[in-house]
Amino acid sequence: MEIKTSEFTLSSPNIEKCPTDFRPEYAFIGRSNVGKSSLINMLCNHKGLAKTSATPGKTLLINHFIINREWYLVDLPGYGYAKRSKTIQQKIDNMITSYLLMRQQLANVFVLIDIRHAPQKIDLDFINWLGSSSIPFSIVFTKADKLSKQKASENVKNYMDALSETWEELPPYFVTSSEKKTGRDEILTYIENVNKDIATP
Repeated sequence: MEIKTSEFTLSSPNIEKCPTDFRPEYAFIGRSNVGKSSLINMLCNHKGLAKTSATPGKTLLINHFIINREWYLVDLPGYGYAKRSKTIQQKIDNMITSYLLMRQQLANVFVLIDIRHAPQKIDLDFINWLGSSSIPFSIVFTKADKLSKQKASENVKNYMDALSETWEELPPYFVTSSEKKTGRDEILTYIENVNKDIATP
């Protein structure tokens, strides 16, 4: 897939304010500081599309970007950010949950995982919740350039091994680097194929 146009559409505090057309939506979510904005900018080849910040946890709304005027890339707030107040975090969690469970246009959720770390309970719990809720998703390992290829492969294996303890069939996954544009073609091809499946009656 070639990204010809990518534009910010709107920020919404809840799904009632989200776009009302029925273009397919691909949501990106992860813990704070996982490199979500950098990944979105890399995928769209649009450096300033998603705001990158030195302060983690800045995304507080559901952000829609229209891609090629055909589908939406959706930037969701991060989960489990410790420095937010419990009230704000609960409000964000409720917003994320309602979007993921109720948004009919949602075609896939890309769950971002920092490849440098061992499997984290908060990520595994979120992935298991998506599975039990029958929400289609894929895993995106970020920051692969920060490790050797061998160490990155080892960490991915550890993660998938941890998932295999509760999953019969493992979800698709992608290994990415925003710096080196690793994984870009694979993710865009995946989205293109899902779009084709949706369009096929």
